[in-house]
Amino acid sequence: MNQKSYDDSASLYLIPTPIGNLDDITVRALKTLESVDFVLCEDTRETGKLLSKYNIKKRLISCHEFNEDKVRSYVVDELKNGLNIGLVTDQGTPIISDPGYIVAKEVIKAGFNVISLPGATAFVPALTTSGIDPSPFMFYGFLNSKESKKKKELESLANFKYTMIFYEAPHRLKDTLEAMLDVFGNRFISISREISKIHEEILRDRISNLINVADSLKGEFVLVVEGNHEVVDYSHMSIVEHVMLYVDDGMSEKDAIKLVAKERDIAKSIIYSEYHNSKGN
Repeated sequence: MNQKSYDDSASLYLIPTPIGNLDDITVRALKTLESVDFVLCEDTRETGKLLSKYNIKKRLISCHEFNEDKVRSYVVDELKNGLNIGLVTDQGTPIISDPGYIVAKEVIKAGFNVISLPGATAFVPALTTSGIDPSPFMFYGFLNSKESKKKKELESLANFKYTMIFYEAPHRLKDTLEAMLDVFGNRFISISREISKIHEEILRDRISNLINVADSLKGEFVLVVEGNHEVVDYSHMSIVEHVMLYVDDGMSEKDAIKLVAKERDIAKSIIYSEYHNSKGN
């Protein structure tokens, strides 16, 4: 178990930045950017523009998906030297469908503080304005760009009852909506684009209706899709087959057992016992 309360040692700060409107940055984020010794950023040009707006001068070091594995050792060495470090991405909260996880994990492993500031992230306003039940929900992020893998991911979510949130790029929007219609059926969906920007827009309708306008939409998208509220009959499956259905889709045995217990309204211990007895454990 890795358990650590914050102390006075050097720290890595995960600092959210605006997702559109540059005014959407917290006072604490600005103070932290001013106080750290240097800033890791996805694109030094983008971060430079933000810092310039607030008259903050700071050394910027590139840290993105292609070099993060190399940067992590440097970050730990600088923390050992007593330096405090900020980490930002181009927009939003680091690690949420953005770089930062590899560095943060390495810093935690080395025993230093990782402090995440609250702030801008795209999926929260998309969810709260969707008109779809916000609780419970699951944030999925980007689906696989390859159609076959994307469809397999969607199939694993087809019976999921929670509201689901996805990010999508403009050139893949129509294909993704068509795949969702094929796998999920014609569910209610909200598409938010250009959140907090001048041309912010929210479209709320059935998937089939929004496919027709997908090609005309521009910007970055957040898709909020209602969960599966149909009553699914699992009586044709044994408990073991039901658990294996989710395990084969990539779910852990523990989570699959928990979900089956909920769906069948049976005690988790009964599902656990029958499943593991079938394996001879």
